[in-house]
Amino acid sequence: MLTRENFQFARQAGATHVVAHLVDYFRGGGHRAGDDQPTGTDTGWGLAGDPEKLWTQDELTALHRSVEEAGLVLEAIENFDPAHWHDVLLDGPLREKHLENVKTIIRRVGKAGIPVMGYNFSIAGVAGRTRGNYARGGAPSVGMEGPYDLPMPRGMAWNMVVDTGAPKGNLPALSHEELWLRFGRFLDEVIPVAEEAGVKLAAHPDDPPMEFIRGQPRLVYQPGLYQKLIDLNPSPSNAIEFCIGSIAEMTGGDLYEAVDTYSRSGRLGYVHFRNVAGKVPHYKETFIDDGDVDMVRVLGILKRNGYSGVLIPDHTPQMACGAPWHAGMAFALGYMKGAMQALGIA
Repeated sequence: MLTRENFQFARQAGATHVVAHLVDYFRGGGHRAGDDQPTGTDTGWGLAGDPEKLWTQDELTALHRSVEEAGLVLEAIENFDPAHWHDVLLDGPLREKHLENVKTIIRRVGKAGIPVMGYNFSIAGVAGRTRGNYARGGAPSVGMEGPYDLPMPRGMAWNMVVDTGAPKGNLPALSHEELWLRFGRFLDEVIPVAEEAGVKLAAHPDDPPMEFIRGQPRLVYQPGLYQKLIDLNPSPSNAIEFCIGSIAEMTGGDLYEAVDTYSRSGRLGYVHFRNVAGKVPHYKETFIDDGDVDMVRVLGILKRNGYSGVLIPDHTPQMACGAPWHAGMAFALGYMKGAMQALGIA
């Protein structure tokens, strides 16, 4: 997907910045050729990447250059490959090695001139979603049709297989307190590296934002838990990957109050700008103009509070044509561009 043609498409559709995914979410997993995002099975999305092959400095620098050559700005890399850091999440025997992997990647991202690294500190990952013709006009989209409580097998992390030779059995259940302890240790060790590299680490909320998925606790499954995350470390490098859709799916809090609170905090790394209908464990992703969220109202709050960072469509329903993903993205980008112009946002 990170091709010259797609960069051209983004520029033509009015985009100015790129948030790039380098993880192959479909590796070794069953999926249809037209799938734009993974849902997976009870064994996850697929196989994590090569544990011995980190993204190189040359690869990141070349990506930065190719994005710039298309007239765009590479704002962020989104998500570490679970192959490179799963024992940070699991507190496993490779934890120290995997921490060094994370630090190395952050340094390389900074050296390549990329200001933000998005991530999701989650054991079960993005699990429990379903796919169907959920959106307007029967457009294919994703959602959730009930809790997902099936225990998580050993050898998995972040909804991908990280160890094909793991012993049989399920991963022991964890408490929220232990998960937050692991996260706090993670921040203590990597934030100084991020500060030195000039990189913001932007944390995504849980998706889907359930209190537990597959018996494993979630970190940020209600809006107020983002404040707990911010309070753990005062550094500006401890930032938020603020997902409107995930926060709208949460059962507690008020979305517009959350947008107001966190956009005034100065901690937004970038914003996932998508719409949904419903709350967990029953919600569906919609077209940007057709869900429960008043997206223009969200933009107005961001403008009022001086947010000048990047908005991305994240993902959208696909449309019935020869290029379903491109059409869905073009619709979302056009809506965003029009709403921004109507509100006088440059």
